[in-house]
Amino acid sequence: MKNLLEYILIHLVQYPEDVVIDETEDERGFLYTIHVNPEDVGRVIGKGGAVIHSIRNIGKIRAIKEGIRARITIDDGKERPVETTEAPVEATEEMVEE
Repeated sequence: MKNLLEYILIHLVQYPEDVVIDETEDERGFLYTIHVNPEDVGRVIGKGGAVIHSIRNIGKIRAIKEGIRARITIDDGKERPVETTEAPVEATEEMVEE
């Protein structure tokens, strides 16, 4: 799967040397994270998400053929806020430096 994604992406982007695909496995299956040059993110996503939708469909077909579950995401370089379920901690007098 990783080789297929690399093949598609290096022929799609302007900077093929910057294409990196991370493959991780968890309880939900495989996660493929696409890293490209920031100038190529728009090319990979496409107008209205059409290109990445097509790449995901091709990946879905390959995953079915291999008998695995796969998800494909793009790392666009933007940091996402970390979601927590913990209650916020209030500052106490010991925490505040005077």
